[in-house]
Amino acid sequence: MDEKEYLQQLIDAGETEPELTPKQAKILEAAIEIFAEKGYAATSTSEIARKAGVAEGTIFRHYRTKKELLISIVAPVITKFAVPFFASHFVNQVFSEKTGDYEELLRKIMENRFEFAKNNVPLLKILLQETAFHPEIQKTYQRVFRKEVFPKFEEAIGHFQKNGILVDYPAPTIIRMTMTTIIGFLITRFIVLPDADWDDEAEIDRTLDFIMHGLSARQ
Repeated sequence: MDEKEYLQQLIDAGETEPELTPKQAKILEAAIEIFAEKGYAATSTSEIARKAGVAEGTIFRHYRTKKELLISIVAPVITKFAVPFFASHFVNQVFSEKTGDYEELLRKIMENRFEFAKNNVPLLKILLQETAFHPEIQKTYQRVFRKEVFPKFEEAIGHFQKNGILVDYPAPTIIRMTMTTIIGFLITRFIVLPDADWDDEAEIDRTLDFIMHGLSARQ
């Protein structure tokens, strides 16, 4: 998905400004691309202006500073559209049907998040690069996860523990171990080594096997 398609998706979803002008749209496209490529700190407004094909002053007519550009455009892309929309989509898709075991649940989660990452690499890069530096992004992500994802996940874990499928660890511990492994795979696959010779289906299977059984050789 390129920046124009991504921007159109945002407009269709109604998450951008209703009176977004063509020049603002170009600024948004350019900001997404350059912030994802270079990061906020290394990007100048003059670069964004050149990429957007507008005068630098046009940016400042809408956004007083580069920081405001990030918070007013790029951060809402993450916080208002990507996180709530895909978190809701994640909950609906992953937990809509009863799963037979935890590994089946994990496969649903991995397939869901794999498609999201594959189709939104620029967004994923910006999220990874900027979350640590912008509390606004952190708070929205935390709020959505705690409200929409964690309760469902905790409920599923409790169900599997009662049926003797999972160890009796606290739910937050199991969620941490599960999600850090899955997220680590996605970051490596799409950000760290995107051009490696990946066998995605095999890597998903191996990741699931690791979560379920660890690295100890089985007799």
